[in-house]
Amino acid sequence: MAKISPFRALRYDPARVNPAQTVTQPYDKITPAMQDAYYAASPYNLVRIILGKREPDEQNNNVYTRAAGYFRDWRRDGIFLQDPQPSIYTYSQTFTVPGETRQFERRSFIALGDVEDYSANIVHRHEQTLSKPKADRLNLLRATRAHFGQIFMLYSDSGELDSLLASPAPPDIQVKDEYGVVHRVWKLSDPALTDLVRSKMRDKKLIIADGHHRYETALAYRNEQRATAGGKSPGVARELDAPAYDRVMMTFVNMNSDGLVILPTHRVVHSLPSFALKDFLDKTRQYFSVEVLNAQVDPQRAASLLRDAGRSGTALLAAASGQDLLITNPRADASLFGGLSPRQQALDVVQLHKILLERVLGLSEESIRNQENISYVRDAAEAISRVRTEGANLAFLMNPVRMEQVRDIAFAGEVLPQKSTDFYPKMLSGLTIYALD
Repeated sequence: MAKISPFRALRYDPARVNPAQTVTQPYDKITPAMQDAYYAASPYNLVRIILGKREPDEQNNNVYTRAAGYFRDWRRDGIFLQDPQPSIYTYSQTFTVPGETRQFERRSFIALGDVEDYSANIVHRHEQTLSKPKADRLNLLRATRAHFGQIFMLYSDSGELDSLLASPAPPDIQVKDEYGVVHRVWKLSDPALTDLVRSKMRDKKLIIADGHHRYETALAYRNEQRATAGGKSPGVARELDAPAYDRVMMTFVNMNSDGLVILPTHRVVHSLPSFALKDFLDKTRQYFSVEVLNAQVDPQRAASLLRDAGRSGTALLAAASGQDLLITNPRADASLFGGLSPRQQALDVVQLHKILLERVLGLSEESIRNQENISYVRDAAEAISRVRTEGANLAFLMNPVRMEQVRDIAFAGEVLPQKSTDFYPKMLSGLTIYALD
């Protein structure tokens, strides 16, 4: 099933640069302020390649040609060095969840994985993708012919692979990021070990946790290259002889691990042309039970209310400027969900999107997709503040989607609404790099 391979990663030479000043958060999590900070941290910071500043661009001097130039020059000058042996890279992230004190460790390993069509039933998505970010990433891949970030893949086992890959040696890379997460990487080159890991992954199905756009970019690039080569890659001895573009760098995490944390992404509705809380309350009661809370909630009480109510099913909390509502016990007719399966209808985020956002508030799917009247916020305090102090109409607070829900929906070939999952923490870009040539 899942075909993985060790590879000779390009890595920053620690004798030339400090990795803590050169690696970054994933490109789609880099704000303009973070981009500026990365630029200031080092002239060799990876942001110049994965998310360069746009200048008055022209055909031969644009964000993609500059990225390719940096990559070429840094390889030539020894900023990046290629490991001599094909390796698998164990990756550990030690962290605390925002707002909590308990420490977690999420263990994973980095290797190459075959780029598979979804129809092969090996790699499964759980989110829809958008065309604009895929076009951007495809242009970057065409220009650089390299993968710099991690596609976060989930597999299932009892913890055997993590045990096999545990190393008592000091890490080859150790970095603390701007969120206090400690990232450690070990290079493992023993052929017997890498062959054993490959064999144990053969019966696995994979779910994309983060990196859907980058995975589908790799798929599009593979198809382009195959078309240029006159057809599909040869089937004989494929695992040994496949072109480099048939594979992409992946980071594999056991979905049963205690260190796998999914955070909720809250919704803030703003700038509605007309909004009255009483009308919202009356319409919502047609589809849910609604408890009007006696006092406005703070983030801690909101989390407690949601956790308790969520044990018996759907629970949403709507924070308004003058009143807060606990919304439970959905009873909307199945016909209102546009053919979504019962397992999708059971998700809090689907009840929120299809009933509260679309039917009660009248937002269209397209406007939600384009984020015209909706913002996505990880921090509950920020979501509440946008209503209390910044004039937003409503903040919808949620419990996180559970891993088993993600698994069941992905394996059924279904998808969640956008911004349904927030796997925490993110995996850094630039710890390992996969160059196609």
